[in-house]
Amino acid sequence: MHFWAPEIDPAHPMDCTQAEHYVLTRLESGTFLAIAGEDQHLEDVSDPLAAHRFHTHEAALRAADELNRLGQGPVDVVKLD
Repeated sequence: MHFWAPEIDPAHPMDCTQAEHYVLTRLESGTFLAIAGEDQHLEDVSDPLAAHRFHTHEAALRAADELNRLGQGPVDVVKLD
């Protein structure tokens, strides 16, 4: 049994070939975060399909950690099915 595959290689987490999608959610309101406008500001949306999608869990976690660190949270990561 093989436990390694290129799409889950921890040395290259941004090189994902799987159709995984993650979004960020605001814990207090249950809304999701989208990137909007020419200035690419964050916008709350009610539909997770309208939110900005990350293709790796690691990238979504980095973004959530940064937003929480900057006082824009609390936000968490949700996997879309």
